Amino acid sequence: MDYLLTSGGVQNPSIHQTLREMLEKPIEDCHAVAVTTASYALPNGIELATNFIQGKDEAPMVGLGWKSVGLLELSVISSLAEETWRPAVEQADVILVNGGDPLFLYHWFVESGFDRLLPQLTGVYVGMSAGSMVLTPRIGTEFVEWKKTPEQSDATLGLVDFSIFPHLDHPQLPDNHLQAAESWAETLTDPAYAIDDATAIRVIGSNVDVISEGKWVQLR
Repeated sequence: MDYLLTSGGVQNPSIHQTLREMLEKPIEDCHAVAVTTASYALPNGIELATNFIQGKDEAPMVGLGWKSVGLLELSVISSLAEETWRPAVEQADVILVNGGDPLFLYHWFVESGFDRLLPQLTGVYVGMSAGSMVLTPRIGTEFVEWKKTPEQSDATLGLVDFSIFPHLDHPQLPDNHLQAAESWAETLTDPAYAIDDATAIRVIGSNVDVISEGKWVQLR
């Protein structure tokens, strides 16, 4: 599976064009599966999930004009027979994963077994914020909010070999400035990027490159 990891979704023509190139066919010919699990750990999570599903985000992912969109809730997978959901996921051209809490999302990736299926898929994974961070080895202790145990680790899936500090210099997140990102990176041992909402990181095999119409910096 190839990965397009964003901070704020498909925000601009550069990210949109990159996604089209990765899909290798028009968006209107592609089948999508949307995962909004991460949203529910936030106080306004129901609203965020609804906006994501309806394509009402400022940077729509579900609303890009897909041929079809299916909704997959990771927290129910373990209660279902695989034949009820797995074929749709395997046949999807793209998996769209919303933001929210990255550790809550990580928990349900593992609990559902979706983490083991994901590397076997042949489509494109598009993450937004927590949906991107969950693929990294660590998110950094600064982003640990949801905790299953008091000793909750900041470790996540490690399907890519770098960490992501999202929403750099976002006007509604005054603590997400470059100095904070630099301090965050000092606690990590893997490569790390700070990216704003106009930036995405493309991962195809071992090749990693940055697509941006905004601001980003590699910190490690």
